[in-house]
This record gives sequence, structure tokens and C-alpha cells, in this order.
Amino acid sequence: MKTISRTSQLALIINERKVNMYKKAQVLGFTHPEVVAYSQELDDLINFMLGIRVS
Repeated sequence: MKTISRTSQLALIINERKVNMYKKAQVLGFTHPEVVAYSQELDDLINFMLGIRVS
């Protein structure tokens, strides 16, 4: 059984969320609140992965 590192798991989640965001953006547009929420979630995940603290 293969074990995936936490960083690799987080990278997979980020990629999945990014794909979902782009799909929603194609339908709703990039400024739609739902797409903006996806974008903000992606920012948070990427910042977490990079160890950036935003206050």
C-alpha cells in the first residue's frame, strides 16, 4: 500500500479545487460569488501549504 505525504495530499486537493473553480467560472464567470469563494479557498490552501500566515 502506497502512503502519500501530507504535502502531496494537499497538492491533490488544491488541484481538484482549482479544476472545480475553472469549471464554475466557465459557466458563471470569474466574478460570480461562488467562483470568488473557490478562489479564496484556494488562496487559503496554498498559503497553508507554503506555511504563510495571514492575519
